[in-house]
Amino acid sequence: MRISIFYVWVCAVLGVVSGYGQTGVSGQLKVDYIPLSNYIRGIDSVKTDSKSDFKRVEFGLEIPLSLVMNAENKPKIWSVFVQSSYAKMQNKNYEKALFPEEMWNAQIGLKHFRPLGTNWSMLVMASVGVYTDMQQITSDDILGQGGVIFIKHFNPNLALGVGPVLTNNFGVPMVLPGIYFNWESQGALHFKITFPEGLELGYRVSEKVDLKAVVELHGMTAEIKVDGESMLLGHQQVTAGFRPQFKLGEHWVVELTAGTSLARSFSANSRKLKDIFKIKDHADDRFSTTLYGAAALKWKF
Repeated sequence: MRISIFYVWVCAVLGVVSGYGQTGVSGQLKVDYIPLSNYIRGIDSVKTDSKSDFKRVEFGLEIPLSLVMNAENKPKIWSVFVQSSYAKMQNKNYEKALFPEEMWNAQIGLKHFRPLGTNWSMLVMASVGVYTDMQQITSDDILGQGGVIFIKHFNPNLALGVGPVLTNNFGVPMVLPGIYFNWESQGALHFKITFPEGLELGYRVSEKVDLKAVVELHGMTAEIKVDGESMLLGHQQVTAGFRPQFKLGEHWVVELTAGTSLARSFSANSRKLKDIFKIKDHADDRFSTTLYGAAALKWKF
């Protein structure tokens, strides 16, 4: 199916910015890098001598606009968020250009979080953004999304949310399922599983140092023109690595990640409604496994 690009937005809203119950200003600045790796043709799975790398910088910020505590001391929050990702790629030894040299995703949105009784809560969100390969920015590069996620809190460490999300990613507005899952444990040895972001297993050495093994899903989207037709180009990658985390005082956290890019691919998808569930006749173009590195600065006030 051609709906995987939609979850790039889900990751951005549910992951890059802060969590649902965040009551203060929060955000992060992150850079990551994948060195040159071989291009593998999707049509025949041949590993070629062509190579591409991937360099990206991300910024996310969430600012509460209002905060009211209910009778059970649970927050009702309105907040605004901004998120931007810029990627630059070096493409070597290609007979013709297959992939962009730049990608830029930027969005601004509004979120509302409120409790619904003892074990339920609701997240309402809407955003509009630009998703481009920087060749030419037009109205086709502007995508809007909005949705409602109803979240069941089974206990303080386990939550599952589902709900409808409206998007114009596919040309005409259509509703797709939004899914959120978060399961985490506390203590010195701890874990966290979050859909659609990934999972981590950590050991808290001290109050200031946390050592983690992580597997994560990343993605970017760009509107492109193919023979005059508007299409969405999706870049997806799955990374795994070792991540030490350091707390700097009360409000700042530094994370360093070293590991490998397990999977990285590009897929060009039609925005026509009739093609959404059309099965492709070959696999997506992808790249060989290589190293991965990242550094992030997070803050919460």
